[in-house]
Amino acid sequence: QVQLVESGGGLVQAGGSLRLSCVASGAMFSSVTMAWFRQLPGKERDFVAVISRSGSIRDYGGTVKGRFTISRDNAKNTVFLQMNSLKPEDTAVYYCAAKETSALFRGSPNYDYWGQGTQVTVSS
Repeated sequence: QVQLVESGGGLVQAGGSLRLSCVASGAMFSSVTMAWFRQLPGKERDFVAVISRSGSIRDYGGTVKGRFTISRDNAKNTVFLQMNSLKPEDTAVYYCAAKETSALFRGSPNYDYWGQGTQVTVSS
């Protein structure tokens, strides 16, 4: 069992930056693939980014590539999402997700563990 707790969301103006954090507990962190998704009310969860267990491989959704950076600190059981050049369309609840695997997945059904989410609001 893996427990995930996100933090770092908030209100920011367009063009600004935020850094989200997700702390994991309950499993060997270096054995889990970590990902970020986002969701608007009534919509499906959209893939944002994923990072391999070692941090050496990363993949991004098309709308955030070049603006967002996913990273992890295995010593601190934490995954980060650095979000730069934020746009109003980035407004959503952001979730971190985990799966005990060496593979990287973009689809939300592949992940077994989820955090509670953190709200990001970008004003124009």
